[in-house]
Amino acid sequence: MNPQMMNQLRKMQQEMAKAQDEIQSTTVEGAAAGGAVKITMTGDFRVTKIALDRSVVDPDDVETLEDVIVAAFNDVRAKAEEFAAKRMGSVTGGLKIPGM
Repeated sequence: MNPQMMNQLRKMQQEMAKAQDEIQSTTVEGAAAGGAVKITMTGDFRVTKIALDRSVVDPDDVETLEDVIVAAFNDVRAKAEEFAAKRMGSVTGGLKIPGM
């Protein structure tokens, strides 16, 4: 492998590490029920906060609250996946790298 190619590879590795750090430190928010349930998650899928409006907390209807939490989680997960894919895509130029 020639030195120029090694330098390009090293630069790409550094940019990938920077992108991964950014993904881990960036948060996204998903919501359901008109914002009555909000979930905050990092770009690497760690839930950091769940906020519930009192209006969705009904002890006689736990099933609806469970469904709304699932919907909010799916919303935030999709946003985190999209953010991570865009951020890594900016480094790899859309090249699919196994494990990324």
